[in-house]
Amino acid sequence: MKFKGIYLMFKAGFHLSLFFAFAFFHPIAFCTEVISKTRQLTFEGVRSGEGYFSASGDKMVYQSENHEGNPFYQIYLLDLKSGENKLVSTGKGKTTCAWIHPTEKLVLFSSTHLDSNASLKQKLEFSERESGKARKYSWDYDPNYDVFSKDLTSGKIRRLTSAPGYDAEGSYSPDGRKIAFASNRNAYSRELTPDEAKIFARDKSYFNDIFMMNEDGTGLRQLTRTPGYDGGPFFNSPGDRLCWRRFSPDGHKAEIYTMKLEKEKERQVTNLGAMSWAPFFHPSDQYLIFSTNLHGFNNFELYVVDVEGKKHPQRVTDADGFDGLPAFSPDGKTLAWTSNRTNDKKSQIFMANWNHEEMLRRLDLAPARTIPTQPEKQKDSGKETSGEVNAKDIRKHLLYLCSEELEGRLTGTQGNKKASQYVADSFKSFGMEPYSKEDGWFQEFPFFNSAELSPSCRLDFAGRPWSDPERLAIKKDWIPMSFSDSGNSAVKEIVFAGYGVRIKKSENWPEYDSYVHLDVKDKWVMVLRKLPGAWSDKRKDASFHHSTFRKKATVARDLGAKGIIFVTDFAEPKDKLIEFSSGTTNETISIQAIMVTRELAAKIFRAQGKDLKSVCDRLSPGEPQMGFTLKTVRLDMEVSILRKKGIGRNTLGWIRAKPGRKAKRMIMVGAHLDHIGYGKASSRAKKSQKGKMHPGADDNASGISALLEIAEFLAELRAKGLLQSNFDILLAAWSGEEIGLLGSSFFMRANAPDKKDPKEREIIAYLNLDMVGRYEDKLTLHGVGSSTAWKQLIQRANIPIGINLNLQNDSHIPTDTTAFFTNGVPILSAFTGLHEDYHSPSDTPDKINYEGIVDCSKLYVRLVEGIGRREGMDYVAQAPPPKSRGKLRVYLGTIPDYSQTDQKGLLLSGVSKGGPADSAGVRSGDLVVELGGRKVETIYDYTDAISTLKAGNETKVVVIRKGKAVELKITPSGR
Repeated sequence: MKFKGIYLMFKAGFHLSLFFAFAFFHPIAFCTEVISKTRQLTFEGVRSGEGYFSASGDKMVYQSENHEGNPFYQIYLLDLKSGENKLVSTGKGKTTCAWIHPTEKLVLFSSTHLDSNASLKQKLEFSERESGKARKYSWDYDPNYDVFSKDLTSGKIRRLTSAPGYDAEGSYSPDGRKIAFASNRNAYSRELTPDEAKIFARDKSYFNDIFMMNEDGTGLRQLTRTPGYDGGPFFNSPGDRLCWRRFSPDGHKAEIYTMKLEKEKERQVTNLGAMSWAPFFHPSDQYLIFSTNLHGFNNFELYVVDVEGKKHPQRVTDADGFDGLPAFSPDGKTLAWTSNRTNDKKSQIFMANWNHEEMLRRLDLAPARTIPTQPEKQKDSGKETSGEVNAKDIRKHLLYLCSEELEGRLTGTQGNKKASQYVADSFKSFGMEPYSKEDGWFQEFPFFNSAELSPSCRLDFAGRPWSDPERLAIKKDWIPMSFSDSGNSAVKEIVFAGYGVRIKKSENWPEYDSYVHLDVKDKWVMVLRKLPGAWSDKRKDASFHHSTFRKKATVARDLGAKGIIFVTDFAEPKDKLIEFSSGTTNETISIQAIMVTRELAAKIFRAQGKDLKSVCDRLSPGEPQMGFTLKTVRLDMEVSILRKKGIGRNTLGWIRAKPGRKAKRMIMVGAHLDHIGYGKASSRAKKSQKGKMHPGADDNASGISALLEIAEFLAELRAKGLLQSNFDILLAAWSGEEIGLLGSSFFMRANAPDKKDPKEREIIAYLNLDMVGRYEDKLTLHGVGSSTAWKQLIQRANIPIGINLNLQNDSHIPTDTTAFFTNGVPILSAFTGLHEDYHSPSDTPDKINYEGIVDCSKLYVRLVEGIGRREGMDYVAQAPPPKSRGKLRVYLGTIPDYSQTDQKGLLLSGVSKGGPADSAGVRSGDLVVELGGRKVETIYDYTDAISTLKAGNETKVVVIRKGKAVELKITPSGR
């Protein structure tokens, strides 16, 4: 195993309940000029990986969970000609990291089979897996791992290392005389300093260095001595150089290194600032292949870099999921690697043909890489601020967060990552503790990032079935709708359904049904946009919901139509297609949907002897007209929409109630870090400001600046022994708030309380800061009604500060408090009010009241201290306050989650305590697929279904829970 920590996160899928909830399978999308004829090599075993060729290229040694009675990896030798597969290791204990001797008579591997507790560990592992208990998999760097060689003729196994510690990740030199491997044996052979002992307790890999020895285990020589994990060494084909990967001391990043063995001279060949690992030389010795998560934590791709590291690395694979542990065949014409793109999402070995000449051409064209002469200077962080809450520090934080460098901090962008790194660096400088031993300061979450039209989209039109088809231009003649399903269609007839609406009779207007007497099942329909032009504005306003693209597509879907075509009628002077929207990319509808120009629609009509304008003129007055079928149409199309995912990350840090000890309960303080970038969505910018960066000074650089001041002040109190708290304090900078409260919702899905007793609730209270930079005459505190303790706490905290406070009981507010309150946590959210610069490029630092943020920060510090002296806080559930909700006359108490699911339906982030959904047994994380007998695929379907319900009348709701449909009965209440 060349690096356990990364690979095993992918290969132990059921151990990573949070991570793999979002590790979805996508088709392979490789750079086909470099690799071709991709095929899966191994199928046996729960999972397999790390395949390395023999010197002849006829065999491969690899590891697989495939031995009966042992859940751990064992080593196998696969004959690539006959397909014969043989067990090499003993079948006992754990094994990893195999290599075939150049003579092909010996196999090198690491194993714990001599461990007296090996059998017991196997039984315990089986028990853990059978229990179904979710757990985060981590490689334990078992000190019983030693390096062994097996004689394939005699079957004799020879032990080559015996020192205490982890000895693994070995490979033979091309002449078979040397073995390079990784080991943390030094941590076991000397007395560690107190700081080293702390590191060793949490991360034994930190002490791994590269060693080399003779093939018989003699002549040991240590090659690297750098803090942090060095591992995964391989020789080049001449045998005069090694490659390996080196992790930073904090374990968050890794880069690729090489060493000329004669002088032990190291060279860093990558500088990607990501987790780059598992390098392997091409036999030509001109370049190395490696794996990196440059494109997101859960997306490892294969890259190639020239052997000197002078050019920018070149990407080889392009697909979601894990591609890693690459290895070339000895002739350099075949690539093998490990991937989890299998049907069951478990890792197996894949192979492909390799185009060496094409890779050389790409490297030759690649730009030169600038090699830093000194470590890159970190951006200013909180380490340069004082421990006192003051306006100077707040202004410093806010100016950086609003800088051009951070590009508006849109979730998933480099600007947002830089902002989160700034917060993490600040937390570290304050002496805080990272949120997680495994992931450090960050908690990553996937989200739907963008939608793109695939180049394979096409539409061919023939006026008559016997005519030659004409290829139409996308974005000029036609355009797919962003909510459309992908797929191919051969359209031979189209049902024209007028304006495509079904509006029931109301008190003021008669029924209007475009589908009267029309059978559209399994057919394509064509409808006009909007509503009849002659209808009054009042009637149009009342029917607006029915006029939207989504609603018309949903109506057609529910009637069984296969596809829908939108056309602009002649009331609009311009015949323009709408722009393809990349937003709300996960809200697809089970119907293909396109828009065509009026000119194209007119051609289709003329081919049937009909005139589109005459038909539109008859419909325009708004009187019902019968639809009809166009029977001799010929449209061949492919609609293909690529829905891409991104990675957002929350930034979290601890201030412990007692140094070095974890309390059972915590207080949380948070603010959202993200904003809206250049305003492609949700912008309120004036026309003259469209496309400009939105700095988000008030929203919410103000909240993050306050959070950092609160964190620094409390951390300094802790360091001086002056913080008296019964609870730990967790501070959080959320991402994804602007696109649906994603980060805080993800956090709470992982930490939702399962205990209703307030005395046992893990999170005592959550205090939020969202837009606190425009203090004029009052600071509003929402959520006061979520606990009876708030008013007393607020009064005591505010007396020495003297802010004019506006206390609001309502806890149902559209910010990061939502996920907490709906899970039974008392909340408080500070807010100085909306303004004309909201979501505009004009929300700039010069308009911030810095002293106002100081006062807000001091208030929150005193509130945290006050809560910390208590034994706990009660929780008061609330129904949403009565207010206009349009057509929604009933209340269910469900909280939509606007984040992630590849399934159609409405995902719930929570339910209001004591509400109808709570009483019915609906839970956070449920996916609603049916309500009141209506199919639910999007939030629009959901609101439509709610509008048909009546208060007090029981109805059916169907949810998907843990992969199974659950049918529940729910009784809506009135608003």
